[in-house]
Order: sequence, then structure tokens, then C-alpha cells
Amino acid sequence: MKPIQQTIGENFNKFRKRMGLSLDKAAEKTGVSKAMLAQIERGESNPTVSTLWKIANGLNISFSSLMMEEMPSVQKVSLKNIQPIADDDEHYKVYPMFLYELDKPFEVFEVHLEPGHVHYSDEHPQGVQEIVLMKKGTLKVIMGRHSFVVSEGEAIRFAANKKHEYQNHTDKKAEYFVIIFYPQY
Repeated sequence: MKPIQQTIGENFNKFRKRMGLSLDKAAEKTGVSKAMLAQIERGESNPTVSTLWKIANGLNISFSSLMMEEMPSVQKVSLKNIQPIADDDEHYKVYPMFLYELDKPFEVFEVHLEPGHVHYSDEHPQGVQEIVLMKKGTLKVIMGRHSFVVSEGEAIRFAANKKHEYQNHTDKKAEYFVIIFYPQY
């Protein structure tokens, strides 16, 4: 398995060229600087979760399509073999378990949020839904003025087209799965 940065760079390059975008145009669409996009494309940068979301949303592609490798018909994954993508000074880690495929319009991640931390997520395109399945701990999910507490053995599904946040106000790490469903247009 090649380093995740190399895969992200190759996929970004493929999408950018397929869309006929220069680095300048890609920077304009994503809000990520041309210099950073060039580093990502060369595999010289390990982008944050927030940066990858800006790229995905700006190019109107799925988050995991940036990390996608050619997939066999049967796939078994182990968390210990997955390099996480971190944000918020390593307090929020995303482990890509199953990535988006054209005939499977969803992606699955395991997420770890350290005690006492909050992760802010930008809105996704209209029609995108998130499903959160708690593995360990307790999580507060906030969407606008609405908040929901999700504990071990519970799950929540919501339209992700508005900014939302994940809060862990406990003294234990929250571990949960996120399934992101993309409608097929």
C-alpha cells in the first residue's frame, strides 16, 4: 500500500485534469492556495481533514475519492493498517475504512475525537447525509440550534448540507463510525 499522501496527490491530479482545471482555477474553486494544491498534487504535503473537505466540496467530488485506490471485489480492512488523517492538532482523527466508488455512493470512516475537544465540519452538498454510529464513548452532535447526544450503541442520521459539529465533553475518547451517503445525480 502506497503512502496516503501519494494517493491523494495522484487522485487530485486526475480529477483536476479530468475537469480541465489549472492549479489557479482549482485554487479558486476550492479556497485552497495554489502552492498548497501543488504540494498536495506532488505528494509532498499531508493535508488536514479540513483542507481535503475544501478540495472535495470545491470540485464537487466525494471526500474519499481523493484517497481511493483500486479496490478488489472483497475487501477486509484493519484499523491498525490505516494511516489516519488528523485535524485539530491530532485531537480529531479520521480513518478511511471504505472509500466512495461510483456504484457505491457512500464512504465509511472510523473517527476518534479526544476528550474535551470539538470538531467543526463544513456543510456538504445538498442531498448528502451522514450517519454516525457510536462505538465507544459519548458524542454531542450539533446542527444549527439542534443538538443530540449519541452514546455507545446509538446512531444518528442527518442531512449534512449545513455546518455541523461534533463535541466530546467527556473525559474519554469518543470512537465512532461515520457513513457519508452521496445521492446519485
